[in-house]
Amino acid sequence: AECVSGCVCPEGLFDDGKGGCVEEKDCPCSHNNQQYSPGEKITVDCNTCTCQKGDWSCTKDVCYGTCMIYGSGHYITFDGKFYDFDGSCEYVATQDFCGDTNSSGSFSIITENVPCGTTGVTCSKAIKIFLGVNYKEIQRHTGDDVQYWNRTVGLYLVIEASNGVMLIWDKKTTVFIKLTPDYKGKVCGLCGNFDDKSNNDFTTRSGLQETNALKFGNSWKQSSMCPDVTEEIKPCDVKPHRKSWAEKECSIIQSEVFTICHSKVDPTPFYEACVHDACSCDSGGDCECFCSAVAAYAQECTKAQACVFWRTPDIC
Repeated sequence: AECVSGCVCPEGLFDDGKGGCVEEKDCPCSHNNQQYSPGEKITVDCNTCTCQKGDWSCTKDVCYGTCMIYGSGHYITFDGKFYDFDGSCEYVATQDFCGDTNSSGSFSIITENVPCGTTGVTCSKAIKIFLGVNYKEIQRHTGDDVQYWNRTVGLYLVIEASNGVMLIWDKKTTVFIKLTPDYKGKVCGLCGNFDDKSNNDFTTRSGLQETNALKFGNSWKQSSMCPDVTEEIKPCDVKPHRKSWAEKECSIIQSEVFTICHSKVDPTPFYEACVHDACSCDSGGDCECFCSAVAAYAQECTKAQACVFWRTPDIC
């Protein structure tokens, strides 16, 4: 917030928010309920913001939008909407074949979801990327007019295409889809429409606004032969003996380990998703599901400039 004249400050001085009076050039800036001194810098998305006279001055670099699909059917859209959908079928994650212009588009990304565990939740088994006239498939253990490149970065496989589409996969159950701002408002699918508004992300294939995640998700299935999802699956109710273990393990997300991040990224939906996954992974891969869920929160923290070193020899 900008510095504003305080009723107790002499003319020409400004309230510093701490009961003192300063010159305009010394006004602090606020971000996520934290105060920053003049000259201090923060990173917002891919841009750097500098505190100047109580206001932020930011660079205007082009930033990718990101959609995340992870664990047992968890989605975070390009516009930041967090929801769960456990459909067993192939679904459109995102594409630029939308509305009445279905004949024109440059890409489509399909997620193939299959049951994981015995509770009925689903995980993404494969991601298919259609670029121009060809496609590349990423499976757990492009076209002539669109070029693409593969590379490995740390734990991740990265596919980057010349049309501004990037896909990052951890080789387990987490996929990040990144798009340049050129696609804002021009895409559709489970990842939403990328128009900086999360309240309209549940737009169905027919263009209707939906409030129910299940009806929205069902509309994006690729085959009418797949059954619709009719009820939300709650694995901790199905496997109650796993609930206390899941809550204990996942409590790391709400613990002091992540304190630096709590004011920047709400831990609640990530904790609930972690418990959901830890309950549902009952046929092997218990730790993998738990670790992927915590890593998803850590990734969002890193994006918000709260880097947390949470892995230990005993944890993941």
